[in-house]
Amino acid sequence: MSEYIYRDGEMLRCGYTTGSCAAAAAKAAAEMLMSGEMVSEAVLVTPGGAVLTLEILDVKRTGDYVSCAVRKDGGDDPDVTNGLLIYSSVRKILNGVDILGGKGVGKVTKAGLDRPVGEAAINSVPRKMIAEAVSDIARKYGYDGGFEVTVSVPCGEDIAAKTFNPRLGIVGGISILGTTGIVEPMSNSAVIGTIRAEEKMRRAEGKKSLLLTVGNYSKSFLADIMPHMLDKSVMCSNFIGDGIDIAMELGFERLLIIGHIGKLVKLGAGIMNTHSSMADGRMEVLVTCGVSAGVSIDVLKMLPDCATVDAALELLDNVGMREKTAAVLMERIEYYLKAKAKGVMDIGAVTFSYKYGIIGKTSSADDIIGEITEEYK
Repeated sequence: MSEYIYRDGEMLRCGYTTGSCAAAAAKAAAEMLMSGEMVSEAVLVTPGGAVLTLEILDVKRTGDYVSCAVRKDGGDDPDVTNGLLIYSSVRKILNGVDILGGKGVGKVTKAGLDRPVGEAAINSVPRKMIAEAVSDIARKYGYDGGFEVTVSVPCGEDIAAKTFNPRLGIVGGISILGTTGIVEPMSNSAVIGTIRAEEKMRRAEGKKSLLLTVGNYSKSFLADIMPHMLDKSVMCSNFIGDGIDIAMELGFERLLIIGHIGKLVKLGAGIMNTHSSMADGRMEVLVTCGVSAGVSIDVLKMLPDCATVDAALELLDNVGMREKTAAVLMERIEYYLKAKAKGVMDIGAVTFSYKYGIIGKTSSADDIIGEITEEYK
């Protein structure tokens, strides 16, 4: 792929996701199934609007199936799936589009992930991409029937052993992922440089208050509660500690962090880099908070088996202990944030989930929100 982005003065090549690979392979396989002719490349418009022209590899016809592959290219982003062949096998069915997971695609075994327990770990956006790709081919040929698409990654099970998939409850292979269809490479130094540049810009504007968001989920949530801050916040990704350090260095007087509970729960253990490769500890933090909140031992024993924090919250909610546990968590988050800020600036956090909305706020969060709202209006 020839698309590049600039991070902290570095020109980094973008790649494309496993979801884009599966969708492009499915489109090509469907085309060959309908036309009977070979296809050497597939053109795919990603959810983010990028147009990809991807080479089609290893074409096979077996019975009523056509199968082919696209090689995953992560660009300059380091990823264990880089270079893998992602296959889609397509056959005609009566109606609709059925999307299945074949060899090397994981199966979901724990609640709380993108797909229900028992389904192949092919996330919602890639499923939509695949369905749209083969539907385009159906329209092209005036075909009013359906397709069955089976996605497979021959060495996916071995690769998955190098990821957090088994811990998350995805067994037997990798996940087929992607939200925009494109992989934007992010080196640590580049991300931190971007955070610094954006914070310096706010400080140069004379701002004394800073709003940090943790990712795209935070941006979506921000659109509901503080829409005027959408283009004024600074996204720190997983580098919360670095974002705080830079803010202190630049002389901000107050800082608010808004993030999804799945990330910010780690602050309850003082973990300031929330990337999964650095540390997990999510369930351990919730168990500790649950003990202090008075959660029963039977429920506490179930928490480590939850694949996601959302699933753990649901379990706590079912026994009426979600709010009490969240209150303890926010006390712990506040303790570690204040320790990090060393009294140099006022600091707070708001954490949320999509199912329950705001999960909790630190004690000074509302005051900081008021200051930020006034300063940035």
